[in-house]
Amino acid sequence: MTEALIELENVKYVYPDGVVALKGVSLKVLKGERLAILGPNGAGKSTLVMHLNGLYSPKEGTVKVWNMPINDKNVHKVRRTVGIVFQNPDDQLFCPTLWEDVAFGPLNMGLSMKEVEVRVEEALGVMGLTGLEERAPHHLSLGERKRAAIATVLAMKPRVLVLDEPTANLDPRSRRGHIELLNNVHKVEGTTLVIATHDMDLAFQLTDRAYILKAGSIITEGPILEVLLNSKLLSDVGLETPTMAYITKRLKEEGCIDPSLKPSLTAEKLADIVLRAFKKRGPP
Repeated sequence: MTEALIELENVKYVYPDGVVALKGVSLKVLKGERLAILGPNGAGKSTLVMHLNGLYSPKEGTVKVWNMPINDKNVHKVRRTVGIVFQNPDDQLFCPTLWEDVAFGPLNMGLSMKEVEVRVEEALGVMGLTGLEERAPHHLSLGERKRAAIATVLAMKPRVLVLDEPTANLDPRSRRGHIELLNNVHKVEGTTLVIATHDMDLAFQLTDRAYILKAGSIITEGPILEVLLNSKLLSDVGLETPTMAYITKRLKEEGCIDPSLKPSLTAEKLADIVLRAFKKRGPP
């Protein structure tokens, strides 16, 4: 059985103004997986994300990382294990240069300057930002700032990378590049990904399993393709099934795709599969 890195049990959270944001949420993040937390705006996704490394503490229920409840004694260790990237990158970029922003976390971990330099170089390379070390963050494009925010977390080498709406406000080209880079982080680094989003195409292309959150409650959980093909449920929460999910389902049913293949396929890969099937079987 796959190990659970993070486990929430009956978590309830109430804001100071009395708004109940989470209503008894239970979920698990499994080692090495790519997990989507789906829901419309206002569902409680960002509030839930903040509980995954102790930025918020539940009013009721428990949050465990590596089977340890988060407390004052281990919260710093937890935050090295679980790194969170906020929706707005400017919330994480505050130093005069990009290099200093990415180095901030490793320096505060007490690492040697040599190790810090290695980690900064690696993180910037993974996110395609090599050469921009001396650039002021506010002079970067939005796509670059979002990648820079991820680099600041990657430099701390977390086991789990949590991202809140990572493609929000990106143009199509930047969005595609963002997805490719995050896929690479998972494949090369073996990092567990947790992505909170209402971008259904992103969820299809980048994740393997999903929870749907509605008004602070989990209403379903399962393999990403199964969840995304539940059109009625998605419609009830204001979300839509991606077209590629329908195509993938039909291709699997017709034997054109290995049923065990993970569903995170790009439009280009699906087009190639359709063309191969067409050439093999002939026109309808």
